Amino acid sequence: MSSEGTPADPWSEKIFGGFRKTSERLSGNLAGIVTKSRLDDAQLDDIEDALILSDLGPRAAARIREKLAGERFERGLDDETIKQAVASEIAAILRPVAKPLEIVAFPRPQVILVIGVNGSGKTTTIAKLAHLFQEQDYSVMLAAGDTFRAAAIEQLAVWAGRINVPILRGPEGGDPASIVFDAVKAATDQGIDALIVDTAGRLQNKRELMDELAKIRRVLGRLNPEAPHDVVLVLDATNGQNALSQIEIFKEVAGVTGLIMTKLDGTARGGVLVAAAEQYGLPIHAIGVGEKIDDLRPFDPDLVARVIAGVA
Repeated sequence: MSSEGTPADPWSEKIFGGFRKTSERLSGNLAGIVTKSRLDDAQLDDIEDALILSDLGPRAAARIREKLAGERFERGLDDETIKQAVASEIAAILRPVAKPLEIVAFPRPQVILVIGVNGSGKTTTIAKLAHLFQEQDYSVMLAAGDTFRAAAIEQLAVWAGRINVPILRGPEGGDPASIVFDAVKAATDQGIDALIVDTAGRLQNKRELMDELAKIRRVLGRLNPEAPHDVVLVLDATNGQNALSQIEIFKEVAGVTGLIMTKLDGTARGGVLVAAAEQYGLPIHAIGVGEKIDDLRPFDPDLVARVIAGVA
């Protein structure tokens, strides 16, 4: 994604705008810490605190602190030098997890379960992900597996109509596993590349959700032992550190294989992207920056690191 690294292209402009509040928050927290030519323990403590206050999380903050403590700043120290060093270490944290979701399953379809709490932008993200695959010339089908809420079924159906992809749906309160079963059969018959399955987002009863997802997995396994190929958790960046606790829970409940971070535009908590990468190391397939259908893309870790640190 190196082509996204120049501020002139529209996606980079969105990244700059989306992470502006995060960047301003971190820059504000870092400002004025450095007053000497060498970082002492007190300054390192202040930098670590600034990173934690900017939602990068204690593990990433400790890692960056340790890196800075070992640095020799030959050209002297100022705010900009520190930001450059912070950007470099953020990039090192993000690079290993920046992995676009690839359609590689054979036989087709690749079955992607999408999970996330209600309100995380899950349904909209499914539509954006489907559109991203369409842009890569893959055929897509949606399955409305969140039968708990009629609104979720309707919303997904509206999106399917907008982006012109088939959708398999059942009645409100229907059995999600049977809908997924029918969807896989239909997608297989039609030669569909990617089947994206919406699932219930309620966490109030973890056992119920776990049982439901286990049943979906069993049904999928009968049709294709490799399915589901991906279990993608959608996270709302505006939740900050609460997003991290959702990773913890959904890893246990659903066996998450990758993340999509949404609503990075307009939040000061974009640093949680770094916290998630450092703490869990799960692939971050894409980020959502904006409301439009094409505002979900794989991300350039070096660009995002520079923008978060305020040096881009």
